[in-house]
Amino acid sequence: MEAAAAAEFLVESPDVVYSPEAIEARYEYRTTRVCREGGGLKVPRLGVMLVGWGGNNGSTLTAAVLANRLRLSWPTRTGRKEANYYGSLTQSGTVSLGLDAEGQEVFVPFCAMLPMVAPNDLVFDGWDISSLNLAEAMRRAQVLDCHLQEQLWPHMEHLRPRPSVYIPEFIAANQSARADNLIPGSRAEQLEQIRKDIQDFRASAGLDKVIVLWTANTERFCEVVPGLNDTAENLLRTIQVGGEVSPSTLFAVASILEGCAFLNGSPQNTLVPGALELASQHRVFVGGDDFKSGQTKVKSVLVDFLIGSGLKTMSIVSYNHLGNNDGQNLSAPQQFRAKEVSKSSVVDDMVHSNPVLYAPGQHPDHCVVIKYVPYVGDSKRALDEYTSELMLGGTNTLVLHNTCEDSLLAAPIMLDLVLLTELCQRVSFSTDADPEPQGFHTVLSLLSFLFKAPLVPPGSPVVNALFRQRSCIENILRACVGLPPQNHMLLEHKMERPYRLAQACGPLAAASPLSCKTQPAAANGCTGDAHGHPQPLAPQMPTA
Repeated sequence: MEAAAAAEFLVESPDVVYSPEAIEARYEYRTTRVCREGGGLKVPRLGVMLVGWGGNNGSTLTAAVLANRLRLSWPTRTGRKEANYYGSLTQSGTVSLGLDAEGQEVFVPFCAMLPMVAPNDLVFDGWDISSLNLAEAMRRAQVLDCHLQEQLWPHMEHLRPRPSVYIPEFIAANQSARADNLIPGSRAEQLEQIRKDIQDFRASAGLDKVIVLWTANTERFCEVVPGLNDTAENLLRTIQVGGEVSPSTLFAVASILEGCAFLNGSPQNTLVPGALELASQHRVFVGGDDFKSGQTKVKSVLVDFLIGSGLKTMSIVSYNHLGNNDGQNLSAPQQFRAKEVSKSSVVDDMVHSNPVLYAPGQHPDHCVVIKYVPYVGDSKRALDEYTSELMLGGTNTLVLHNTCEDSLLAAPIMLDLVLLTELCQRVSFSTDADPEPQGFHTVLSLLSFLFKAPLVPPGSPVVNALFRQRSCIENILRACVGLPPQNHMLLEHKMERPYRLAQACGPLAAASPLSCKTQPAAANGCTGDAHGHPQPLAPQMPTA
């Protein structure tokens, strides 16, 4: 294993020359100088339909957009708070555009990179098996401060979810008490009603687009059976004859048939092969699975750090307890199994990335536990233990405790999913070999940053490392405005002599350190005088 992992490789390129003494590479290093132009593009009027609108996540997202639109503030015991979109990549995250004339990085919000729908302009509707209006649902969720709830109440009490699909065998039995707002009839009749609801919302609200997002209960897995749900034709036939189809798959099919993107925020296998084929036939985006909000997001960063640092992580134990309705539903074994699968696969690509540490087929022990504790409500507790092997037989153990307000982390993720999906619907590209404009694959893997178990097109690698997922989104947005990918090199600040970009022309020649023989090594192993080394001037940026 070690010999294979350490095997030498050769780069076949006219820009690379090998000799016994050095490797000399000619590399085109590109930087960007920031410039701005006025004007902008019109964005569509976007509606969002939430399946599970009256749940904790749905009511919290609706409240957040209303609070921001109304510019609400409210007193708390630690001071006055104002509405914001903290936790949203598009609204609170930033992107480095490049360097200014002084060589300093210039950062802008993600949402400034390309024309995006403003979150305050979103229009909400949706379905729920509970008939509570959104104000009552907000109070039941116990997520928001009471002073904020009081201000939002008159704006939310007229919002009432449409009846939804309830199939008891797919969710925990403890959810039956909520189920008083149901679509009657056969599976085919339920499908048609969902389609009519989407049509009605689009027409009555004067919308250009609608995106449907599942934020309802975690369902048990639905077995993929040839002849049942393995193709689009079989899936549609199964719905017509009343065969086994999960509620979430019904909503996915209805959304696709209406030309609306569908996003699955829960861990079950909603997007069975038949649904994916149907989406491809109708050229409709689908994405999933399972919002990546708290413990799993931290895990995708920490394991990437540990393995990337050369530590061999061998044991990951994750424990959670929470008291909201999600926790109650997950207390049933079949629903917990769906969540366990989505939370456990998050480290796979990081393990596979390092054959020096892991032999083929070797994986860390990975255990996930979720318990329902009603008293803690939406304030989820997550405890994690990571044990890694060190050199010479040593071990290192990291233990984390994370208290996270579940719905306040999930709501901005839902917002980002909707805004990025809509943006992707307006992106097309072509290549020299294929000049006909095309869009993204219908399985929108660009959204992997926001999902625990990201769906990808068939044959595509699954990436779970959070930094790589974020870089993908950032660099695609940069490409849309003609900027080179962000490489984080800042090479002009790392060279021995000043590199004046204003005078530079053509690619930058860079040689391996093995070829630098003109200066003797200092006592500390560095080239030149360690105490009197001149500092390079700030790079001069081109003016045009």
